[in-house]
Amino acid sequence: MSYRAAVRHLKRVDPVMRRIIERIGPCRMGDRLQPNRFRALVEAIIYQQLAWQAARTIAGRFCALYGGDGFNPRGKFPTAKQILSTPTRRLRAVGLSRQKIAYIRDIAARSANGDLPLARLGRMSDAAVMECLTEVKGIGRWTAEMFLIFSLGHPDVLPVDDLGVQHAMRMAYGLRKLPSEKKMNQIGEPWRPHRTVATWYLWRSRRES
Repeated sequence: MSYRAAVRHLKRVDPVMRRIIERIGPCRMGDRLQPNRFRALVEAIIYQQLAWQAARTIAGRFCALYGGDGFNPRGKFPTAKQILSTPTRRLRAVGLSRQKIAYIRDIAARSANGDLPLARLGRMSDAAVMECLTEVKGIGRWTAEMFLIFSLGHPDVLPVDDLGVQHAMRMAYGLRKLPSEKKMNQIGEPWRPHRTVATWYLWRSRRES
């Protein structure tokens, strides 16, 4: 993905996005990319329906169980077999709900037995990745989109279910209420084929407002 080309496009087609980009500065999205696809899915489950800081804390504690650093995206992370052999009480102690533990174990089991084709996902289209991942317990559209963005680095993803993006869009575009999916797609249409970078800037705009 060419971040510079994406930024040039976004500034040209959308004056609101241009102001956000000029305030935030260069796109540093590459710092967040997660090359470990198994880790990307597990962490996406951890982050589901939680505030970013709370989820980040739990992810850090989870990695620490196995001697890793949850704040280093390229640091040590447990294998599927290690997770499957970890008692529920230890996973609960780091802040994971029983439901999320079940989801993470399902991903680990599918990864360990080969049912989840992690190596092949990078060669699939967005739609094919979404179809494959949403067959896994606990993975819905939002989680699959986070995987497309932060693991595969796909350039044109607009996660309309993401509350952070919804709130950022409401503030940036002066909307009276959170935008509907239709409204978000309407606003984001000029951003194609760089909606992923626009999404990153929306996230940053809310955190730095």
